[in-house]
Amino acid sequence: MRKKVLAVIMAAIMTVSMAACGVAAPEKASAAKNDASGGGANSAATVKLVMAEVNPLDTIVGMTDQKFKEEVEKRSNGSIVIDLQAGGVLGSENDVLDTMLGEGGTIDISRISAFALTSYGGKKSMLLSLPYTFVSRDHFWNFATSDLASEFLREPSENGSGVRGLFYGEEGFRHFFTVNEISGIDSFKGMKLRVSNDPIMNGLVQGLGASPTVVSFGELYSALQTKVVDGAEQPIANYKSNAFPEVAPYMILDGHTLGAIQVIITDAAWNKLSEEQQKILIEAGKAASEYNRSISEEKEKEVLDQLKKDGVHVIEVTDKTPWQNAVKSVIDENIKGQEKLYQQILDMK
Repeated sequence: MRKKVLAVIMAAIMTVSMAACGVAAPEKASAAKNDASGGGANSAATVKLVMAEVNPLDTIVGMTDQKFKEEVEKRSNGSIVIDLQAGGVLGSENDVLDTMLGEGGTIDISRISAFALTSYGGKKSMLLSLPYTFVSRDHFWNFATSDLASEFLREPSENGSGVRGLFYGEEGFRHFFTVNEISGIDSFKGMKLRVSNDPIMNGLVQGLGASPTVVSFGELYSALQTKVVDGAEQPIANYKSNAFPEVAPYMILDGHTLGAIQVIITDAAWNKLSEEQQKILIEAGKAASEYNRSISEEKEKEVLDQLKKDGVHVIEVTDKTPWQNAVKSVIDENIKGQEKLYQQILDMK
């Protein structure tokens, strides 16, 4: 009896010793192995980032967003997931920016027009939206791949806005389109043209002799249909994808602004990523930017050819001098204090 009691005591002591030395039971050892290989229930949590896009996925910007999403998820082996919400389901660009800058936490990333930051203190970004700044796509890409572009992307974070730029792209030159027939610059006198409450666009429209009228992008189709406004402006691909030819079938190719775009992320979302994850987003952004450059011009040409086949009245502008003269005061007024910086952009052509 004494031997049996001793044996039980010894067994208990051995069990405690094994536990203290880190020897796991078979089930726990198996679970630990799964965790170490990333296959267990306790493996690192996936980071999900919500991304907003006002345009449909079949536009140049929509395709660029999808490329960015694919690159992020591929390079992170799925540990970062981009929840891409397109077609304006999360609101207009201004709605999205208000949410992101207000630290609402529901939107982490967005593709925006570069000039959208103008109303939020983006003084450098404003220069990219000045009319007739970029004479060609190559001119823009000389800027977008320069060290100067990196300086522009950092601006909103450095001025405390709460967001930072990841990369640049473009969606082609922006052109005016109207409900009624137009023939040239003189046709705009007295027209009501839609703007997005941007000071540069207001000045541009006024320079053409028209009246700037603020209408949200989501309401633009009905505003054209009911003639609340006589016209608006968009890149060619967005004009078609949003069905604007149905209600405004006249387009004049004045190319007043190159549709510079950028993808931004909130500082809050950026700061919760590890350095390795931040690097993944930067590298994915470079790949998406290169992709954007490779498809933009070809996609735009395809859309323009289709628009002409569909009966849209497309007016070519052979001499842009009158247009440039009409908006000169807008440029002069808005480069004050940044004349040298603006000249740097002009010299990149």
